[in-house]
Amino acid sequence: MAKLLSTKYSASAFNIAILLARLVFGALIVHKGYLKLINFEGTASFMPALFGMNQHLAAALLIFSELLCGFLFLIGLFSRLAVIPLIISTAVAFLKMHQADIFGKGELAALYLTIFLIILIVGPGKASVDGMMGK
Repeated sequence: MAKLLSTKYSASAFNIAILLARLVFGALIVHKGYLKLINFEGTASFMPALFGMNQHLAAALLIFSELLCGFLFLIGLFSRLAVIPLIISTAVAFLKMHQADIFGKGELAALYLTIFLIILIVGPGKASVDGMMGK
């Protein structure tokens, strides 16, 4: 019981928690990217034209972010670099598409954004390709 109420944690518990977050959210974001890829025209049709980009370019960048960067995030390779496009795309989704409605339709985007920011700050943990390479 004392362990459940303790605020102390071990390095291995921290690394397992980061690994779990990377695996779950990485798999989810890669899956979302794959679904957007196989329905590219549908994806492009709902994309806003941001920063002077047309809808097809915005959709391609979103799919790149979710598929490639999501896979790098999942395995923990170049993790801090890979989460930057993911942070940008989820921030745009949260702020532009869902009007920053954190307790409504923007809840999922806010959750992804939070996890990506956490990984940017703390890194991928020891149970990652980066961790195994000693980065």
